[in-house]
Amino acid sequence: MIKQIKSSDIKKFIEDNPSSVLLDVRTEDEWNTIGKPDTKDLGIKSFFITISQDPSFVEKVKQNINKKNPVLIMCAAGGRSIIAANLLTNEGYNTLNISDGFSGNDQDPGWKNVGLPSVINH
Repeated sequence: MIKQIKSSDIKKFIEDNPSSVLLDVRTEDEWNTIGKPDTKDLGIKSFFITISQDPSFVEKVKQNINKKNPVLIMCAAGGRSIIAANLLTNEGYNTLNISDGFSGNDQDPGWKNVGLPSVINH
């Protein structure tokens, strides 16, 4: 069972788990038009590795993210990130699915709507 976390609980989680990293699995188009999480002020690293149509997703993660770090995984609303979390959990990663993603869903507002730092690259 993949652990779930809401965007509203992320700051507290990072305070308690400062070695955490964020993995955003959305597409490059989404990062450029909707925005990206900006984790510098939160004190953790961010990785942007799309899961969509990419058979080398797991290998790219392995090249960039240490299995010792808790991995907060996000997409737009929580669907693709749960798939990524399952794949990475099977590889031995400690994953948490950000259940409301970057943009939010019917239950929760999402990363950008709870005031967590984000940027848009135009």
